Amino acid sequence: MSQKNSDGKRSARERLQEQRQREEARAKRKRTLIAGVIVVAVLGAGAGIAALVANTGGGKKEAAGPLVAPQGATGKDSVTIPVGKPAAKATLTVYEDFRCPGCGGFENVFRDTVNELEQKGQLKAEYHLVTLIDNNLGGSGSLNAANAAACAQDAGKFAAYHDLLFKNQPQETDDAYGKKARLLELAGQVPGLDTPAFRTCVDDGTHDSWVKKSHEAFGKSSFRATPTVLLNGKSIYGDQKNPLTPDKLRQMVAEAAKG
Repeated sequence: MSQKNSDGKRSARERLQEQRQREEARAKRKRTLIAGVIVVAVLGAGAGIAALVANTGGGKKEAAGPLVAPQGATGKDSVTIPVGKPAAKATLTVYEDFRCPGCGGFENVFRDTVNELEQKGQLKAEYHLVTLIDNNLGGSGSLNAANAAACAQDAGKFAAYHDLLFKNQPQETDDAYGKKARLLELAGQVPGLDTPAFRTCVDDGTHDSWVKKSHEAFGKSSFRATPTVLLNGKSIYGDQKNPLTPDKLRQMVAEAAKG
């Protein structure tokens, strides 16, 4: 065999060996890459489960920013917004969610009666704002609307804005109040409310932590649904066998005045 042929065969063997080494290196890199992808996927799935567990753990979220109660808020932890004359002998306590259709139903039936009794000085109301629908269906409309209502309280316009929010209440599954632009648009219908200070309060979520505190207080109470309506501490709404009517409410308030 000539030296030339021997060198050629040796070069071919070397090239084949080098090719095999390259293929083995590629295969090794591929296996490593696949293993890495699997690890990332497993970690990602674990994070998703953790988020799901966190989101279904009662809907409790960490309050963002300092707790700022609205002007004039009263009661334990200042989570109550009062409406009406303090000297009134009858107190209507209402736990409400601005996305709650049952709350809208209560407001639509009893709004005029409650406002009439408040104006006469016979009834005062105490409102507690909660975020049940956000927690149950997702979204931020309950929180944003409650914060906006607290901002209206700062401006001395809570009652008017509260009523307007319920008059324009969207469907329960429509998180329209999650859009702050909608809350600001409605504020334009309340004379003197749509000011730079109010807009900043709504946009910044100034009272978000206070709303969450109010909802936590509701969760610690014995009440489990909205609306919850009490008159001088006694539940008066929700009894199907003895439904409340505007006339019955007037009678109860009159009896409280006598007592």
